[in-house]
Amino acid sequence: MDEIEYVVLLDDEGNEIGTAPKSSVHGTDTALHLAFSCHVLNENGEILVTRRALHKKTWPGVWTNSFCGHPKPAEPLLQAVHRRAEFELGLALTQIELALPLFRYRATDASGVVEHEVCPVYIARAEGEPVLNPLEVVDARWVDPTELAASLRTTPWAFSPWLVLQAEQLDLFAARRPLEHRVAS
Repeated sequence: MDEIEYVVLLDDEGNEIGTAPKSSVHGTDTALHLAFSCHVLNENGEILVTRRALHKKTWPGVWTNSFCGHPKPAEPLLQAVHRRAEFELGLALTQIELALPLFRYRATDASGVVEHEVCPVYIARAEGEPVLNPLEVVDARWVDPTELAASLRTTPWAFSPWLVLQAEQLDLFAARRPLEHRVAS
C-alpha cells in the first residue's frame, strides 16, 4: 500500500495552518503550501537542469531546475532537500546554501492546474552523475549557467515558470563564480 504524501498548508503570511494530502492540493484552486527548489552545481560550475516526467500533474515534460519537492509535515527543510535529491536524482549533496529564503509564486499551467507555493530556493553541490528516477525525471543535462540564462530569456515558455522567476532573482546564472558569491544581494 502506498503511503499518502502530505503537504504543509500556509496562510497568506506564510504561517503553517495545517496539512493536506498532496494529491488533493494541486488543482485549479491550489491552496498556498510549503515547497522548495534546488539548483545543483557540479565541480565544473555547470548547473543541472531536468525535464519533468511526462505523467507529472503540473508542467509535465517541461525543463526545470535540478529538483523540487515538498517537506513532509514536521520535516526540516534541509532534510527534505537531501531526501528529494536522493529520490529524484540519486545524488548526495555536498554543500547546500539557502539562496532565496522567501521565494513565493503562483502559476497556472496549460491544463489549468495551479502551483501556489512559498518555496525557499537552495543552491547545492554534488559529485558524480545523476541516476534519474523515471517517476520524476525523464532527462537531465549539465549546462553552462550563462547559456541557460540566455535560453530562459529567449524561450521562457520552454521552462517551468518557477525556474524563470528564480533565475531573475539569482546571480547564479551570471558567471562561473564560487558558490558563496552567487546569491543576489
